[in-house]
Formats: sequence, structure tokens, C-alpha cells
Amino acid sequence: VDTVTAKLEILARAQAAGVPVISCMGTGNKIDPCGFRVADISKTSGCALARIMRKECAKRGIKGVKVVYSEELPLEPIETGETEPQREGSSRRSTPGSTPFVPGVAGLIMAGEVIKELSQG
Repeated sequence: VDTVTAKLEILARAQAAGVPVISCMGTGNKIDPCGFRVADISKTSGCALARIMRKECAKRGIKGVKVVYSEELPLEPIETGETEPQREGSSRRSTPGSTPFVPGVAGLIMAGEVIKELSQG
């Protein structure tokens, strides 16, 4: 199961059960931890994964999903002349790299949003 399909299944089940959800969009090939934003999926821009999720959520009637995303344009990987083996079942040529701290920052932002929601409600 690919990432988008798995996320959509979780979001649909959570919405049906009335459970609030926050989801993280793409952090691959990004280096600016200050570029993250929190918004409804319908208000995102600049993130390829968020664009796909936004379209798929609209198709499935999934609304009101809070996400952490980055408007930073992803860096282009440097060509080294070596080819990375293609993953089975994937059309992607290479896996997006992550600067070690960027996904962690996104996770901390999500945790902060959860704490804010819990403390307000």
C-alpha cells in the first residue's frame, strides 16, 4: 500500500468515527525547518504530497483535515552518476532524501498542535 492510499484510509476512518486527526505532508528534500505551516489540507500550497492528498480528499469527501506542510520547494538531488535501484512496484527513480532534523521538526510541530487542541478543549 502506498503512502497516499494508507493516509487516505486512515483519514476516512477517523472522519467517520469523529476522531480529529493531524497529518504530516512531505518532508523529503527539504532543509528549512522554519518553512512548516499548519493548515487545513484545502489551504495548502507548494507541497507535492499535499497537492495529491488535497485532490484525493476532495474526491472522497474528506474535509477538515489539519496538516503540517512546507511551502519550501524541494531541493533537486545532485546527480552522482550512480543509479539507485528502483523499488519494486514504484515508478519513482529515487527516494527523496531527508535532512535528519526536518522530519523531527515536523513531528514536534504536530505534537504541539495536539497539545494545544487538548488544552483548549
